[in-house]
Amino acid sequence: MILTRPSVAGFGCFLHADDFTLAVKRKQVYILVMHTPFFPHWRPRLAALGRRVHVLRQQSLCHLELLLAPFLPPGLLAQAEEGANSRDRIYTLRRTFFGFLYQVLKPGTSCREIVRQIQALFALHAAGPVDENTSAYCQGRRRLPLDTLCRLQVETAAAGEKSAERWHGLRPKVIDGTSVSAPDTRKNQRAYPQSASQKPGCGFPHLKLVGLFSLATGVLLGYAKGNKHQHDLRLLRGLLDLLRPGDLALADRGFCSYVLLALLLRGGVASLFRLHQSRSKDLRKGQRLGKNDRLFTWRKPARKPRWLPQSRWEKIPAQLTVRVLRYNLSCPGYRPEAVTLVTTLVDPQAYRAQDLAQLYTRRWKIELWFRDIKTSMGMEVLHCKSPQMLHKELEMFFIAYNLIRCLMVQAAVSNDVELNRMSFKGTVDSVRQFSLAIAQARSKRKHNQLILELLEVIARDEVPERPNRREPRAIKRRRKFFPLLTKPRHSFKDPPRIRRAEIIKTPKK
Repeated sequence: MILTRPSVAGFGCFLHADDFTLAVKRKQVYILVMHTPFFPHWRPRLAALGRRVHVLRQQSLCHLELLLAPFLPPGLLAQAEEGANSRDRIYTLRRTFFGFLYQVLKPGTSCREIVRQIQALFALHAAGPVDENTSAYCQGRRRLPLDTLCRLQVETAAAGEKSAERWHGLRPKVIDGTSVSAPDTRKNQRAYPQSASQKPGCGFPHLKLVGLFSLATGVLLGYAKGNKHQHDLRLLRGLLDLLRPGDLALADRGFCSYVLLALLLRGGVASLFRLHQSRSKDLRKGQRLGKNDRLFTWRKPARKPRWLPQSRWEKIPAQLTVRVLRYNLSCPGYRPEAVTLVTTLVDPQAYRAQDLAQLYTRRWKIELWFRDIKTSMGMEVLHCKSPQMLHKELEMFFIAYNLIRCLMVQAAVSNDVELNRMSFKGTVDSVRQFSLAIAQARSKRKHNQLILELLEVIARDEVPERPNRREPRAIKRRRKFFPLLTKPRHSFKDPPRIRRAEIIKTPKK
């Protein structure tokens, strides 16, 4: 007779030894009472079973949690007591999240590979077979709460922003837009229609994104998404609440508008934009502050932008004092290019023109950060087939990106290395490999030693310093000689063999 699950009276119920063995095989007996004075010889055998079940329930794929848990809020991925994600499943909320995270950190990872990792995990702990179908895992991804993912993205951004440095007492934030494509399904096309230049059945849904990054650490503070009919300024309106007094917004000429400058200044946020091409660049007018440095008074536009509510339009001032300055961007072997900036930092003594010009040249880093997310992590082409899952996939990409940036910030601080010189792709590779070694550490001391070693490896993997290096937007690898799909796949007919000269025409000189 073996004492198992305790009863209400505290004495528990009894099972025969054969019944106990059968119950264990059927995975019905999990909670064992170990505080009874009876049957002392069974205690070491039953304790091992309890540890295996507890470890198996808490374990995640590739043990990324052991490495990245300090940057995640505790309890947010815990199993709910009732409602959604409350059942005891194989694909729990935590395990599904880290499986999805592994897919993001390793581009090209299919759902089938995650299921195989789950099967290997259960086989390691002798917990029984797991269905090889990917349906259960995909259902687990659909059960991931979107609001929980949004909170995780915000918390990871806050964790990476703790050690951010300031510029003249201000916190520089960079704004820019980009776009990604999605699978060609009816739901995706309805929410994010393809470009009008593409024929029906031959294009892909098009998502527009506007991101807000921290210039000091590179973490993504927030983003807004929309379709091709929404301008970047309209999308940016949803991110204005993330900017606080004492921030400095940097953006290119596409965001340079009177309304945006006035809205930011009203909220205590300074601005530094490149002057829009429709604005006059004549610096012979205005109040002179220095060479190629003038003060101008801009007037409020006569017409309200469509993206701005009437209540905010009425609070826009009738005129605005801005500072316009110009500097030359020189590169050896090329003619210098004149860049004209506009800012609301009108004090020439506190904010010198040269310092503002050097700060704006750092705005180009946001292009590299978008390249890290889209190219290195593979977000340029999304994979989910519904808008709801596309939104979750975007959140997972940005959570993974912020987690990597947090590790890079930690490595830079602990090893006294410049953050901008670290390799993002190298950090991702190091995280994937070191997480396996950290999971096998048999002591807390070895665990901490491996984490310190990981930070040193990240710090030593520096990108070479290559000033004025040219990066032409041209493809060296020649494409294969196949015709383009000009009709939907079901109605497209295979053309006869086409010669190379018919596909690639020699450009005229």
